[in-house]
Amino acid sequence: LPEQLLTTANHPAPTPNARRPPSDRPQLSQRAQAMLTSPQISPLLPASANGRPRPFSLGMSALDAFPYPIWSRLVARRARQLAIGALTYQDAAGYLPLREVIAAHVTLSRSVRCTPDQVVIVAGAQGGFDLVARLLLNPGDPVWMEDPGYVGARGALLGAGAEIVPVPIDHEGLMVEIGIARAPDARLVYVTPSHQFPLGVTMSLARRLALLEWAKQAHAYVLEDDYNSEFRFAGRPLATLQGLDRADRVIYVGTFSKVLAPALRIGYLILPPLLVEPLLNVRRLVDFHLPVLEQAVLADFMAEGHYTRHLRRMRTHFAERRAALLAALAALPLDLHAPEVGSHCVGWLPAGMEGLRLLHQAAAHGLNLWLLSRYSIEPMAREGLVIGYGDHDGEEMQAAVRKLGAVIRSLSAMD
Repeated sequence: LPEQLLTTANHPAPTPNARRPPSDRPQLSQRAQAMLTSPQISPLLPASANGRPRPFSLGMSALDAFPYPIWSRLVARRARQLAIGALTYQDAAGYLPLREVIAAHVTLSRSVRCTPDQVVIVAGAQGGFDLVARLLLNPGDPVWMEDPGYVGARGALLGAGAEIVPVPIDHEGLMVEIGIARAPDARLVYVTPSHQFPLGVTMSLARRLALLEWAKQAHAYVLEDDYNSEFRFAGRPLATLQGLDRADRVIYVGTFSKVLAPALRIGYLILPPLLVEPLLNVRRLVDFHLPVLEQAVLADFMAEGHYTRHLRRMRTHFAERRAALLAALAALPLDLHAPEVGSHCVGWLPAGMEGLRLLHQAAAHGLNLWLLSRYSIEPMAREGLVIGYGDHDGEEMQAAVRKLGAVIRSLSAMD
């Protein structure tokens, strides 16, 4: 060994230089700094002591209706049948039987046009946003973003170095002409056409066709987040952008978080054929694939008809909870917008009421409210609340609304 590595009890190795005290701020990458400019997804309040989300939390399924007996039976069966081959590295696209049942499901229920080879299983919708951003975006590329819009998608796009171009929403959805005027050369568009988050608008057919025509001419891609499309309580849904697309410009994103449980962390991308192999090559350098056991259990759950039956029950639960919430909110001085789709509504605040103050007062009463301005890039003319109703039944909703009413009355008395 080199002499400098030889030590004895009488001649200990030299003490390395003492570490410098840590600086006040960590030296983060430009990617991380860009992502941190986006509002965070996490709620103001943590879950309650029993782990359940607080009243009005967003993005929640009816967790009290999760099919525990069926799910646990399928997990046990799959665990017993797990072969040695399932313990090695798997297909980066995901478990093939799951991709097959997903392709069949979205073809039937959402008029999506795809084969299983176009389906890639990802870590929830958020994992899909991140992979697409890594695949398609260079630093500085302009990306249209609904405004107000989903901050999780915005954060993933910012992390890839995108220049976010806010595009406003009206009663027909994304205002395509304004997007073209602001960034005619945009590389990507993020849109929630079935149930715009957070305003709840459904994108009109005319706007859908206009967006697809522009994307075709501009050689841009459309990232279609089919958010909450499963929960429509009246009328027939419009065709997905992916189903209308004839130029392979749409990347479709779906998830099981809202129907089953967010902790499952299984979502999927449906890609244009030419993007499949490049994305899989990128994916192999990121997380390779999701755990196989959960994918196999979900594939069984869908193939045996449990998913369709559970979805029907969830629609009933959500419709009942929506009705209970709206009936209770009618007594409050909020201007309600509650489209018959999704798992949340919007309540516009009375003029002059300070939203942030209300938010913190409500948090003191155990309520997880969200301000519309949290999702907006450009200033909003009026503040509002985004109120979720997925995970609490009618009685719980009524009790939560009574607390909210007390907070609003106390703030009104102070003004």
